Amino acid sequence: MIKDKPIQQFLDELASKAPTPGGGSAAAIMGAMGAALVSMVCNLTLGKKNYADVQGEIEIVLVKSESLRTLLTDMIRADVDVFGQVMEAYGMPKENAEEKQMRGDAIQAALKAATDVPLACAKASAEVIALSRIVAGKGNKNVVSDAGVAVLAGHAALKSAALNVYVNVGAINDETFAQDRLIQINALLADNDISVAEVYAMVKSKL
Repeated sequence: MIKDKPIQQFLDELASKAPTPGGGSAAAIMGAMGAALVSMVCNLTLGKKNYADVQGEIEIVLVKSESLRTLLTDMIRADVDVFGQVMEAYGMPKENAEEKQMRGDAIQAALKAATDVPLACAKASAEVIALSRIVAGKGNKNVVSDAGVAVLAGHAALKSAALNVYVNVGAINDETFAQDRLIQINALLADNDISVAEVYAMVKSKL
């Protein structure tokens, strides 16, 4: 499993000529790092008497951030798998009309999957951004800069995942599917560009 490899090995593979892991896996790991940093701020807030009034809320955030960390870490492999499906579909025989039809159908199905995986990554990263806002505002002030890094990591993951949505959706023939995914990703980007700027400003004001 990619997630069980040492960081150096993952980076070496990322830098190699191999097509995977690539940008989609990098987006997922950035999102997972953002979630992990949210958890860090939570863990350094829980049990502190100066933050007794937010313990319940921070406990809930920690559960969510850890769930997101697991989800996004699993997406590192999901991106590799779905890319393999696309390549496998393009490699199918096309010697006659029947084979061409089967190949075309397989390509379209694989492209849809390759669109939905980064879209799911983008949605999870948007949740990381939302949790970053909470810990930036209510978490331990001594680690507020880590909350700022969390929101930026989540934002980088979101925007990176969006690129993978765009690159795949452009080759999908199902216009209804394509438009629906474009609407979803564009809405996530529009909403979170503003939110990230606000959280970053909040964090900077506390330094």
